[in-house]
Amino acid sequence: MMVEAYCMKCKEKQQMSDAKASKMKNGRDCVIGKCPKCSTKMFKIGKME
Repeated sequence: MMVEAYCMKCKEKQQMSDAKASKMKNGRDCVIGKCPKCSTKMFKIGKME
């Protein structure tokens, strides 16, 4: 499943590659992945759709 998130290095929204559902320390859901253009780590708060 593709998740769209903002890449801090490219300065634009990208489709996250290698997206994995995770949990933060406070228990909230998040998604962690990589930018397909620059392979910078990406992060988005919320569940995977």
